[in-house]
Amino acid sequence: MWKLGRIFALFRRELLLAWSLLRDPRAPWSAKLATVAAVLYVVSPVDLVSDFIPVLGWLDDGLIGYLLLQLAFKFLPPELMAALRDKVQTRTKPVGQ
Repeated sequence: MWKLGRIFALFRRELLLAWSLLRDPRAPWSAKLATVAAVLYVVSPVDLVSDFIPVLGWLDDGLIGYLLLQLAFKFLPPELMAALRDKVQTRTKPVGQ
């Protein structure tokens, strides 16, 4: 159960990082376009593997969405990526730390 919570926390941080990327005016358009493509692929009814196949369809959405987000993060300059990660890290810091 602990691993599932850790995966959920990682997923949440990645989504917050993608949201921060979209809102930051310093982010290049290529990174924003890849992020929007990831979101559109996940919510789109057109998939490589149909969502009617219970596990494979969902894994397909998650994997391609994750890969597109990683591509978007590669388009960011290293200093902007570090600044966005710091911003997300302070936002997700547990209470009491």
